[in-house]
Amino acid sequence: MKKTLSYLFPFTQKIQSEYSGIVEITWSNGRKVLDSAHTNYSYGSLQRILKFGLKQIDLKKSRNALLLGLGGGSVIKTLRDEFNFIKKITAIEIDPVLIDLAANEFDIKTSEQLDIINEDASEFVQTTSETFDLIIVDLFIDNQVPEVFYLTEFWANITRITSTNGYVIFNASVSQPSHNLLSNLTIFLKKSFSIELFTKVEGTNTILIAHKLIVQ
Repeated sequence: MKKTLSYLFPFTQKIQSEYSGIVEITWSNGRKVLDSAHTNYSYGSLQRILKFGLKQIDLKKSRNALLLGLGGGSVIKTLRDEFNFIKKITAIEIDPVLIDLAANEFDIKTSEQLDIINEDASEFVQTTSETFDLIIVDLFIDNQVPEVFYLTEFWANITRITSTNGYVIFNASVSQPSHNLLSNLTIFLKKSFSIELFTKVEGTNTILIAHKLIVQ
């Protein structure tokens, strides 16, 4: 019923989260999206931004994927439905409210091929012994990437757990304070990765694509 009526006027439900502030589930024009106060979290422009990033890489040889930042799980649907990626996905999300919303509103739940873990992403990459062929870094609080996720300590761990010849997609914010952080990060990553930067994706975001160099 909500889906049908949303073509006439939108329905919005607001949910309070300790980590994300107020998030909104909105039905509009027959589609359900998850938004924060100032940006789309899932199933809107964010889904298109990450789809753009996925189009830049070769997924055929990827045996697994790590998603840092679940949100409502739209990138998982994109991987499954549009890229036919049926391999194991591990999703890390610090916010239990978003994990619940992903499950109850968007049917993104732990399964045999999807492991959803309620943990801080920086702690997970520091302690895991697994390696991944694809890592998607999509770690926003509202419309900002916390500074810790630009620092070399975090990215040294990302480098360690990225398989040789694997890919990292980083959805980076583009506010003025982050430009220097992103520039410094790019210099650091060039030691181990080939780098491509795509700016103004969907008119807003910068996407960094890192391809880990093959060790001869």
